Amino acid sequence: MKKLYIAEKPSVAKEFAKALGIKGGGSNGYIEEGDNIVTWCVGHLVNMSYPEAYDEKYKRWSMDTIPFIPEKYKYDVIPAASKQFKIVSGLLNRDDVETIYVCTDSGREGEYIYRLVDMQAGVSDKKDKRRVWIDSQTEEEILRGIREAKPLSAYDNLSTAAYLRAKEDYLMGINFSRALTLKYSYPVKQYLGLDKCVIAVGRVMTCVLGMIVTREREIRSFVPTPFFRVLAKVGDENASFEAEWRSEKGTKYFESPLLYKENGFKKREDAEKLIEELSQPLPIEMICEKVEKKTEKKNPPMLYNLAELQNDCSRIYKISPAETLEIVQELYEKKLVTYPRTDARVLSTAVSKEIGKNIGGLRAYAPLGAYADLIMNRGGYKNIAKSKYVNDKQITDHYAIIPTGQGFSALGSLSGVKQGVYDLIVRRFLSIFFPPAEYEKYSLKLDRNGEKFFASAKVLSKPGYLVIADRNYGQKKDDAEDKKQGEKPEEKGEEAGDSEDGKKDGETGAVSNSKEFIELFKSLKKGSVLPCSGFSIREGETTPPKRYSSGTLILAMENAGQFIEDEDLRAQIKGSGIGTSATRDSIITKLVNNKYIALNKKTQIVTPTFLGEIINDVVLYSINGLLRADLTASWEKGLDMVASGTITEQEYSDKMCDYVRKYTDFVKSITNQNNMRYIFDKTAPYYSKKK
Repeated sequence: MKKLYIAEKPSVAKEFAKALGIKGGGSNGYIEEGDNIVTWCVGHLVNMSYPEAYDEKYKRWSMDTIPFIPEKYKYDVIPAASKQFKIVSGLLNRDDVETIYVCTDSGREGEYIYRLVDMQAGVSDKKDKRRVWIDSQTEEEILRGIREAKPLSAYDNLSTAAYLRAKEDYLMGINFSRALTLKYSYPVKQYLGLDKCVIAVGRVMTCVLGMIVTREREIRSFVPTPFFRVLAKVGDENASFEAEWRSEKGTKYFESPLLYKENGFKKREDAEKLIEELSQPLPIEMICEKVEKKTEKKNPPMLYNLAELQNDCSRIYKISPAETLEIVQELYEKKLVTYPRTDARVLSTAVSKEIGKNIGGLRAYAPLGAYADLIMNRGGYKNIAKSKYVNDKQITDHYAIIPTGQGFSALGSLSGVKQGVYDLIVRRFLSIFFPPAEYEKYSLKLDRNGEKFFASAKVLSKPGYLVIADRNYGQKKDDAEDKKQGEKPEEKGEEAGDSEDGKKDGETGAVSNSKEFIELFKSLKKGSVLPCSGFSIREGETTPPKRYSSGTLILAMENAGQFIEDEDLRAQIKGSGIGTSATRDSIITKLVNNKYIALNKKTQIVTPTFLGEIINDVVLYSINGLLRADLTASWEKGLDMVASGTITEQEYSDKMCDYVRKYTDFVKSITNQNNMRYIFDKTAPYYSKKK
């Protein structure tokens, strides 16, 4: 009897055939040799039927035919894929095929792709069906996956979650889009001068649109607030530095209503008054109240998951999340990296035991081979299982994206950007086997008439992992400068008042002329007296939040909890973002294609369109839950709970259908549409200015 292996794509099928020692071109849609047959899907072969497949009446959009919630769902073979479906279906049902190895991508979507084919082809449950679950496409991993394949039934909960996700998106998309289009499309179409207008909404897409619109309106309504900081020039003509005034408990201005923050006044005249108070008696001197030098360590960042990689590629290479996923998928299929669609940023215990193979293989990667060799010779990787970079509890389907240490022959054929993405992954991976970077931080607290001034500087003393994680290390004019390479950028931009002159909260008193400051610092001790040549005022103003880039938007989707004020709810949905690692890039693409948002290809900055803002407000006044990150993330959390067996399919389905019925009926009941004029008038001025 024969064994049938079914992959998700032709390229993956070829890797399985190669690993199994099967030769042949597969011109017939499959490769067969001896007892083994390898075939493939071409992505999805089957999808959910359109409403008119249930009844012709559903073809026409009408309030009378919604909510539309089938008791039993129908599915169709995708016309463009019908030829391959017939081939795959025939192979699955061949009498001489006894065992079926499901080799589609190891995740919810890959599971769904096969299950639809199995269902539509009517494959007998008497056949031995096994699930191959792998993390890379190396020959070793493929053979391990086949050898350790579990019964397909072990993944039934994952399959159920996949079906429910598709049904949920189907029901919300059809019912809510039809209801809102029938209710509101005419005034929108008339106002914008469009030939047609379909108000397309979705469980994830609309929530992401809401995030972008909210951010744009925060920027639009932002009013800069000036503030005034008091600086002292400390030292003499030979060596001097600036120290910054800050109020603290026990001082005159502590928690004063005159202050914007603890280091700035709201009005210049109040800053000037402080300077008058500090300028007498003469001479002006500062007493060292605290002289502190300490070592700070900075650990290597966590490994890449897809969202982090998409963010860095957006920032460094100015490519979209969809382009990043396409590149890393190609790297995966060329055996260069492990499975890309992962949310985890750690390794599994099992993988950590074999990680020496990955590092050893990277000795052949010319740009970083010497570092890999150093790691192997030191043997520090042997204790990685005891570090924070290994945690089985933080892994659901797959561990972090790491290099396999194989496939280098394919590197030469890749473009510069693709090689750059691979290099990022390798650097992030190897850096965890290096020690932390160490900084020497010098801090002074000075006293003048009971008021406090602060100055500090930080110098890189031991580069540690930065020699490999920072691609520009050694090329800087000043290696002491901390570029924060590898750290996650701010996800929400600079909130009002958080930034001025490049400083962040907690860095008050940081000096620019650090070399002079450090030299002077070395001669100081508590009680030392320093001359002060005078005071000055530096004016700043608060800055608005930053617009999302495609990368920071992906991170914001992953970390949906940041938008939720309720701590209990935030904890409840921890680990469940908006969408999944496999779908977030496609959500952004869909919003762009619908002309709801604009994506600047050069900068990757995302902004809403006028139409996008109107759609946002239409939803706000009808089904506003679609705009709420907490609700959207809770749906995703529910799907995870179905996949883990925590809740039943029926529980989730009932909740989902009740929600669709309730809000479809609510939209149908709306009679007052006067708010459309308010929506138009509120937003139109900003877009008329652009024209």
